[in-house]
Amino acid sequence: MENATAAVLDGLGWIGAAFILTGYLLVSFRKIAPDSYAYQGLNISASVLLLINTMYYGAYPSSFVNAVWAVIGVVAVAAVVRKNAKNIS
Repeated sequence: MENATAAVLDGLGWIGAAFILTGYLLVSFRKIAPDSYAYQGLNISASVLLLINTMYYGAYPSSFVNAVWAVIGVVAVAAVVRKNAKNIS
């Protein structure tokens, strides 16, 4: 059972790594904007998946970075929502 849990959490970590790299690639080549929901969604998803993985393995410095990364993403999405709501009214 422990091997199955580790395998699932490793998979989540790899998916998180792929999301963060995909977001960086897309922004770097101007396929999406840094303030887009797509970019922020990739960042938030990546950080949550990596946070789960790093907490499981006790990599607390990385866990901290990923938790902060997720908070930054949520705050950025909130800022975009406020900006869009302001532009509509």
